[in-house]
Amino acid sequence: MTPDEKYMRAAIREAKKAYALEEVPIGCVIVQNDKIIARGYNRRNTDKNTLAHAELAAIRKASRKTGDWRLEDCTMYVTLEPCQMCAGAIVQSRLGKVVIGSMNPKAGCAGSVLNLLQMKEFNHQVEMVKGVLEEECSAMLSAFFQELREKKKAAKS
Repeated sequence: MTPDEKYMRAAIREAKKAYALEEVPIGCVIVQNDKIIARGYNRRNTDKNTLAHAELAAIRKASRKTGDWRLEDCTMYVTLEPCQMCAGAIVQSRLGKVVIGSMNPKAGCAGSVLNLLQMKEFNHQVEMVKGVLEEECSAMLSAFFQELREKKKAAKS
């Protein structure tokens, strides 16, 4: 197992926490010096908060842990391509690298809809690796949305 796979598995464990809360299963970890320093998972519905994305929770915790808002020497592992809000926070926090599980063709801002992480116009660009444990990350999301559709269908019956 590569280091990227090891840490993506940790992000998947975080996503499963969201899944257990009936949240969209997105998980994230931030690594510094080969050690996980922060974890986060999606809690938008649970917290009734638009900002309760996995990436934002992890960035907040990593900044607290390091005592700095700049996370240049850190790598984020996230199970789903970040949205525009999270991609902006990643750039603003100066994360050095982001490793992505599955892409999000409808709302992803690390290459699918836009690529905010590597815009030359910004003062910081983020190194990116895509598709780490992609099948596992995608399968979890697909299963979640299939179950959601089935619940909605059953509720209408």
